Amino acid sequence: MNSIVITGNICCPISKRIYAGAVFVENGIITRIEEQKVSSYNNYILPGLIDAHVHIESSLLAPSEFARGAVVHGTVATVSDPHEIGNVCGIEGVKFMIENGKRVPFKFNFGASPCVPATTFETSGFTISPEEIEELLKSDDIKYMSEMMNYPGVLYEFPDVMRKIELAKKYNKPIDGHAPGLKGEQAKKYAEAGISTDHECYSIDEALSKIEFGMKVIIREGTAAKNFETLHPLLTSHPDYCMFCSDDKHPDDLLIGHINKLIARAVAKGHYFFDVLRAATFNPVKHYKLDVGLLQVGDPADLTVINNLTDFEVISTYIDGNLVYDNGKCLIDRVEIIPINNFKCSPKIPSEFEVLSDSDANVNVIDAIEGQLITQRSNAILKSLNGKLEADTNQDILKISVVNRYENVKPAIAFIRNFGLKRGALASSVGHDSHNIIAVGTNDDDLAAAINLIIEHKGGLSVVDGNNKEILPLPLAGLMCLDDVQTAGSKYTVLNKKTRELGCTLHSPFMTASFMALLVIPSIKLSDKGLFDGNKFEFLELLEK
Repeated sequence: MNSIVITGNICCPISKRIYAGAVFVENGIITRIEEQKVSSYNNYILPGLIDAHVHIESSLLAPSEFARGAVVHGTVATVSDPHEIGNVCGIEGVKFMIENGKRVPFKFNFGASPCVPATTFETSGFTISPEEIEELLKSDDIKYMSEMMNYPGVLYEFPDVMRKIELAKKYNKPIDGHAPGLKGEQAKKYAEAGISTDHECYSIDEALSKIEFGMKVIIREGTAAKNFETLHPLLTSHPDYCMFCSDDKHPDDLLIGHINKLIARAVAKGHYFFDVLRAATFNPVKHYKLDVGLLQVGDPADLTVINNLTDFEVISTYIDGNLVYDNGKCLIDRVEIIPINNFKCSPKIPSEFEVLSDSDANVNVIDAIEGQLITQRSNAILKSLNGKLEADTNQDILKISVVNRYENVKPAIAFIRNFGLKRGALASSVGHDSHNIIAVGTNDDDLAAAINLIIEHKGGLSVVDGNNKEILPLPLAGLMCLDDVQTAGSKYTVLNKKTRELGCTLHSPFMTASFMALLVIPSIKLSDKGLFDGNKFEFLELLEK
């Protein structure tokens, strides 16, 4: 019999009490919790923390490696949408994530992704049909239906969208939402269709509107999208409707912290400790019906031990009674990863990125916004040089291209502001949601070179400045590397530093770039098929007439 005893100040999310005690564990289950007559311990025992919405692929790590990075920060479970690899490799990609995740002691809870592809205005590697959605939903490995990104399809009751929603209801599995900016009667209709959460709120008014109609708001703080400062008042006004998530988190950020950092920030802002703790534990467990312990007798021993209730630095983490992290050392072994992929395009030449114009032109411009997935639309006059429109670093207007990775077709070209590059180019095969190659650059030569590095390695993140070329290869679906979290984080940090040397002003340029092809987030984006108006859901001309 495997028996352990863990002592400390117990933080119970059910009784909302903190008391000195001992947790007795046998064969992974809490069998007894004993209150003790000592003043206090120097450590605190919490239920294991949960990321309530995350795309594991965006960490650039396989699930088994993500787990090794997450337990360091007291995370024991995720609610994981495999939407990214689904777009690249279809249902086989989803199955890969599930099977790889099972090889480590960590509680991944994967969903069935209903929006593959997210729209019909882009090219993805696969389509996941309603029949395949049902195949997934039947499985005990699938805990919920992932984010319903096609909110117009819900509002206008598209038959295939409604069929997928009905399938989730048939198998009694909650449905996640994705509807940025939706309020009022539209939010009401979205919620009444059965959508139960949203992690895309970017204003308090929007969040309150969705809560009014019964939806839970998942407060997001990722690498690119940061909504905590806007939404944290909900932790006091509507604590039972809140959860925490990272959504998309690059490996350098995962090295620094995870959900524990959100708890620390929320407590520092004066929110009631147990409201905050429940947002990271109790609320997701109950909403998604997760097999994750809540520090109760009979529960799995999913625990994190921290130093204090200010810093929330993790001392140790237990999953099913197994010690998986202890005093600076991850105790989860690495596993072999045999990558799958879907990459078919050929190298490009600089002339494919030319924008021809005999005269100066008024162009529609994508304005990237630091810390947001939404963009703004603006206009700029670009001069015609030798019959072509070029990037203008004086106006901070660069070229952006999306290259179809699944077939050889002409690249889509547009212009973007707020990256700050003064020279060179960067490129990535992580381009939400269809994951075509996306690149931003100051000139056609470097733009083509950065893209060709990605094509050569069948996935990656690259930075090019003339003859200086760097890449972090992502051979697993063009989304994930085969490195451990420390190595991936270090390589990513080097690439980020190189973008700074080229003048980039964004905190996370690769993550920001990856969302410039996400058509379901307003207001203007670029797909492999052209410039797109995310408010009207239609293509947009590059040149204003």
